[in-house]
Amino acid sequence: MIRVVFNQKGGVGKTSITCNLAAIGAAMGLRTLVIDLDAQGNTTHYLVGEIDAEAYPAEAQGVAALFKQTVGSRKMARNPDSFVWETPYENLYLMPSSLALNGMEKELESRYKIYKLRDAVDKLEAEYDRIYIDTPPNFNFYSKAALIAADRLIIPFDCDTFARQSLYILMENIIELQEDHNPDLELEGIVINQFNSQARLPGELVAELAEAGMPIFNSYLSSSVKMRESHRDHRPLIDLAPSHKLTTQYLDLHAELEVTAAKAAA
Repeated sequence: MIRVVFNQKGGVGKTSITCNLAAIGAAMGLRTLVIDLDAQGNTTHYLVGEIDAEAYPAEAQGVAALFKQTVGSRKMARNPDSFVWETPYENLYLMPSSLALNGMEKELESRYKIYKLRDAVDKLEAEYDRIYIDTPPNFNFYSKAALIAADRLIIPFDCDTFARQSLYILMENIIELQEDHNPDLELEGIVINQFNSQARLPGELVAELAEAGMPIFNSYLSSSVKMRESHRDHRPLIDLAPSHKLTTQYLDLHAELEVTAAKAAA
């Protein structure tokens, strides 16, 4: 099962959702890989902390190195799994990002390497029970490559009027990409993030999405300072605070995902 977490709007919780769902799956015994396609590297920083730039040059890191070997006459000589790092957590693996992705994007796009991630993921899928792909907050080469490589799409929604407007634009882009590149990509659901049940606006926005026929997960994620602590300590919630309310919400969301995974496998 290959899932991409994507929204063109920034600040909606893509990294938090990607890493915490992956960490929960790993804690439950699922061999899980996270691929960080955002050059900012927030997912990489979250799961493994600061990277020693001298020991690991940017062009030799994870995703950047994977793409680099596809440019020119070179073939993908190295197995994609060789670009995967271990994390401090059992069963949880990472293909890290780096700033080198920024400098490579135009060349990759001009050489039409948009399917190379899918080729790599096809090889990796046999090695992992679950693969999660985190994406940059725009509809660029890397997010398109992720959407082409994935089976399922998860969209974070942060209960903001601008987020609603962005969501409708996003859906138009997704439909076009499905038609042109990946007809098998399914919208698994929208994750309601940073939900405040005491405020009226979030409930109204969610009701509007439901009325428009959007598939919304039943498990909402609330806002909590515990998530900031989780980022600071490079520890997913299931490790940092396994009994916290937000962790429980993530566990419920993960359980929903596993139901859909079981149906897909049936």
